[in-house]
Amino acid sequence: MGDSHKSSRAEAPTTEQHLQSLFLAGLEGDAPAYQSFLQALGGLLRAFLRKRLRDKPEDVEDLVQEILIAVHNGRHTYLPEQPLTAWMYAIARYKMADFLRSRYRYAAWNEPLDEQADDLFAASDDEAAQARRDVDQLLAQLPDRHRLPIVHVKLQGLSVAETARLTGLSESAIKVGIHRGIKALAMKIRGTA
Repeated sequence: MGDSHKSSRAEAPTTEQHLQSLFLAGLEGDAPAYQSFLQALGGLLRAFLRKRLRDKPEDVEDLVQEILIAVHNGRHTYLPEQPLTAWMYAIARYKMADFLRSRYRYAAWNEPLDEQADDLFAASDDEAAQARRDVDQLLAQLPDRHRLPIVHVKLQGLSVAETARLTGLSESAIKVGIHRGIKALAMKIRGTA
């Protein structure tokens, strides 16, 4: 009796295996599997975020939707040999941090801004958006082995170890990729590349 219980437990797929099989099937064009993956992921994300946003339950669903969109948009970056849940939660942590930064930054303003201040910030936002587009264009010129480490470590704030798990590269390859990528970007900016 003990052996049959043990074998049935070994045969049952883990959450990781279940999600990965649905996700990979979805990537191969199985729309119902992909829909099941998104529903299962949504449930996991709600639980993950409710624990972390206890004082902001009204924001959980908005953030779940943002993360699901980010996972969908970034699905091409997933490497099947890496743990899917680590990849997903890295995206979730990044989106949650981004969300909290934006909320706390704007919550600091208690008084309405006058028209001149609005114009000043609008210009600043336009400049920031343009700078982001410029950086994205420069990064797009780099090979993945340089671009992905810079994006994940330097722009998204992930650790070298998290980035290694996410990309499938070794930690030393991540460090080398950052160094060489930044050097290549500097050359492109100076016009010497």
